[in-house]
This record gives sequence, structure tokens and C-alpha cells, in this order.
Amino acid sequence: MTRSGDRAKRAFDVVVGSAVLVLSMPIQAAVAIAIRRSMGAPVLFRQLRPGKDGVAFELIKFRTMRHPDASHVTDEERLTPLGSFLRSTSLDELPSLLNVLRGEMSLVGPRPLLVEYLPHYSPDQLRRHSVRPGITGLAQISGRNSIPWEAKFAKDLEYVDGQSFWMDLKILIATIMFVLRRKGITGDGEATARRFVGCDDLPGDRPPRQDVHLPND
Repeated sequence: MTRSGDRAKRAFDVVVGSAVLVLSMPIQAAVAIAIRRSMGAPVLFRQLRPGKDGVAFELIKFRTMRHPDASHVTDEERLTPLGSFLRSTSLDELPSLLNVLRGEMSLVGPRPLLVEYLPHYSPDQLRRHSVRPGITGLAQISGRNSIPWEAKFAKDLEYVDGQSFWMDLKILIATIMFVLRRKGITGDGEATARRFVGCDDLPGDRPPRQDVHLPND
């Protein structure tokens, strides 16, 4: 994407993100109250994630799981009925609009995954960090968490190589339809996506561990 295209994308993110944030305030208030009553504080889930060029930022979402009482508690046991509903409708993602307005994320782009995944990427897969991560992306409308990691990363790179305003618009429209159908949220029988530990069939050696750069570095 050209520099002018990137500026246009950023302007689109700010305008649309601001509008959705304001319009969704009543819904977010209701969700926050429901979480507080069912799970207590905190209402928000915050976690450090690698963003564009490996710069770390604090991802903000609505909390969907109980705090673990022991290390052996599974995600399936921690996920509450309310949390399952929030995930299936993507309402848990609404606070991430703040990340968009702060310039840490975009409305559309590869999803910001865990820091611990960085050393497992192939050199090609690392290119997903050459753009701002998104609330939704090409991988999400192609199966979300129900497709294998290899296919998900291939879609991320397809987006990186072909991103445009029209592609973003199509992805946003498809995301709305996808969420309404509530399909592909997780793998069968799992509360969350399977953890990524690397792709055994990828050619070449693994890249050296990519450092996560804190904003003040």
C-alpha cells in the first residue's frame, strides 16, 4: 500500500471506528454491567500483543473467562456462558476500537496474536507484522478459528500483499454477515483456538526469535 493509501486507511479507521464506538456505547455499558454481575471485576481483559513492526501494545477486550483457581483449569472450564455469547457475537471485541483510535490497530488486518508465537513463525509468516493488526481480517472471514494455522497465515499474507480500500470494505461487510451467522468461532469442541507451535511442513530453518519492542524503546 502506498503512503497516501495508508493515510486514507488510517482516516477511514478513525472515522468509522469513532462512529461505531459512540453508537455501541449503550451495548458496551450493558455488557460491562453483565460481566461485573456474573464474574466480578475486572470487566476488561488486557494483554500485551505484538503489533506493526513488532511494537508491543496493550490489547483491550471484554473479559470472557473466570480467573483460574489452579493451573490445571482448562479454557473450556473458565469460559462462562456470557463469555461464550460475547465471543460468538464478537461483542467482546468492541473495546478494541480504542486500540484502533490510538493507532495501534486497524479495523482490518491480521489479528494480533500472542507474543509467545513469534519464535514459531516462518520468515514469510513474520510479514504479517508489516501492517497494523486488525479487529477483523481476511482469515477471519475465511473460517476464523475453525481453519488451520497454515491456512490462516496464508490469508494474512494474501491481505498484506493485496490490501486496498475496496478489500477492506469487502472484508468489513463480510465480517458483519459472518458474525450474524456465528460460524467458525473456535475449533470443534474447544473454547479457544488451538495454540500455534509452528508448522512442521514449512521449508527452511526457523527464524531467530523476533523481539517485541515496547513503545518506549
